[in-house]
Amino acid sequence: MQRRTLLKLGIGSALVLAAAGGAVALLQPGLVKGKLSAPARLVLRRVAQAMLAGTLPAEAGAQDAALAALLTRADDFIAGTPRAVQAELSQLFALLPTAAGRRGIVGLSASWESATVQEVSAALQSMRTAGMELKQQAYLGLHDIVCAPYFSGEESWAVLGYPGPTAV
Repeated sequence: MQRRTLLKLGIGSALVLAAAGGAVALLQPGLVKGKLSAPARLVLRRVAQAMLAGTLPAEAGAQDAALAALLTRADDFIAGTPRAVQAELSQLFALLPTAAGRRGIVGLSASWESATVQEVSAALQSMRTAGMELKQQAYLGLHDIVCAPYFSGEESWAVLGYPGPTAV
């Protein structure tokens, strides 16, 4: 394949992905009334399981409770961001649940439901070190939306060895 043909194919693919992503964002926003939509909650839950591996409780029930608390605090965290940031997050969370977004942005071939923690973790590391700034920004946004709400919760403090705030 000639270099010119390859460049045309790459540019065409990027335009199709952008148009499809924009259409998906209009049809199924990632945030509904300032809160994560059901597909966005699944994505954030799976991302959190990968990013927080080793810090989440090992027992399934306790882990589910910790992740549910994280998702609730993530909604509060997002609600506290400026409208422009919320609009960008809504677009990101509209794209990531789709096959095109999952593969194109995250680089994850398995569905969010069936991907292992190791597969999601590897895909996230690939985003973090990608040469494309968009992927790095998406990774950093996901990192902040996972870590700030999780580590602000009292249930995570013991893992960190943090005794909690001192009485003043």
